[in-house]
Amino acid sequence: MAIIRHSKHSQAFWFLISTGVLILGLTIVSTKIGQKGGQAMAFELTSPAFPSGGAIPRQYTCDGKNISPPLQWNDPPSDTQSFALIADDPDAPMGTWVHWVLFNVPASTRALPEAVPPEAELSDGSRHGRNSWRRLGYGGPCPPSGTHRYFFKLYALDTVLSLSAGASKEQLLQAMKGHILMQIELMGVYTR
Repeated sequence: MAIIRHSKHSQAFWFLISTGVLILGLTIVSTKIGQKGGQAMAFELTSPAFPSGGAIPRQYTCDGKNISPPLQWNDPPSDTQSFALIADDPDAPMGTWVHWVLFNVPASTRALPEAVPPEAELSDGSRHGRNSWRRLGYGGPCPPSGTHRYFFKLYALDTVLSLSAGASKEQLLQAMKGHILMQIELMGVYTR
């Protein structure tokens, strides 16, 4: 029987590696899980119109009514002051195509209804930014051909942004720097 001896250096190395893996794992879990009433609750974005990774129904596309799909979320971080939403298509042939920019959604909001009106400022204080068609509000999937992915990204922010309606995705991302408590997303696909 062979006796394997570990040097102090190799033991320290493996201790540091295992500690790093444990810390990384706990960090990933803590960024995805919030605490509510002693139970772990996930901050999650869903739609009653389509499952995560599923097909976006025609009515929410340029081939249908071109209205925004209903979205809902739960259990944001407790210090959330507002939400921002960006929907885009990274598969567009000319680069990422922005379909929807919405920000200053009140912290008490847990859902967006179907067919959010494309007004600059909504009655609850939410503001629309400009999409890649240079219009306010939602513009549905409209790929030239093939299957494209559409990412609805919701940001929980620690502030209400002092950004005017009509802001671009880039302006919103810049304004959110240092204020994002957590980000979640929902992906759907559409094929033409």
